[in-house]
Amino acid sequence: MRMGDMVRRTGVSERLLRYYEEQGLLTPSRQPSGYRVYSEADVVTVRRIRGLLAAGLTTAVIARVLPCLEGDGAHMVPVCPDLVAELRGERARITSAIDELRAARDVLDAVIAAGPRG
Repeated sequence: MRMGDMVRRTGVSERLLRYYEEQGLLTPSRQPSGYRVYSEADVVTVRRIRGLLAAGLTTAVIARVLPCLEGDGAHMVPVCPDLVAELRGERARITSAIDELRAARDVLDAVIAAGPRG
C-alpha cells in the first residue's frame, strides 16, 4: 500500500511515518520511482510503535525492543530473554519521573493553598 493508504490505516501522519523510517523503526520497500510501499506487517509495526510510545518509551528504546516483540499494539509479548529486564528498567525510570512530578505538584499545591483565594 502507498503512503496515503498507510496514513488512513494507522491514523499516523506522513511526517511521523517518515520519522519512524529515519529512526530505523519502519522499513517500507521502495518502488523504482522512489515511492514507499507498505505491507500489512508495517501496519502492525506502527501499532506496536504507537503502543510503546504511549507507554512512555523513547524511539531509541523502541528501536531496541521492537524486534523482540510479537503481537499488535494492544497486546504485545516479549520473545527475547533480556527484554523483560530492560522493560523493568524503563518502568523504574517512568516511576521515578512520576514520583518527581507528584512532588512538584505537591509544592505547587502548597503554594496555591497559601495564596489568596480567588
